[in-house]
Amino acid sequence: MRIDKFLKVSRILKRRTVAQEACGEQKVLINGKPAKPATAVKIGDVVEVLYASGSLKFRVCNIKETIKKDEAASLYEVIL
Repeated sequence: MRIDKFLKVSRILKRRTVAQEACGEQKVLINGKPAKPATAVKIGDVVEVLYASGSLKFRVCNIKETIKKDEAASLYEVIL
């Protein structure tokens, strides 16, 4: 699955266009490397999203095309 779609489906970022912009500005890292919007994400990858106020680092645990809002957090595991 593309990283921009994963960020939207998992509800880490609100919209896919926001995810694409973040990737374009190199604010999304997959395994420590900047990711383009079309970069494929796999189970086990470590993703870091850089925000103005900090960052969120997580490991991809599952990949689904669609998921309910209540279950979105089951797609990833936050790393401290």
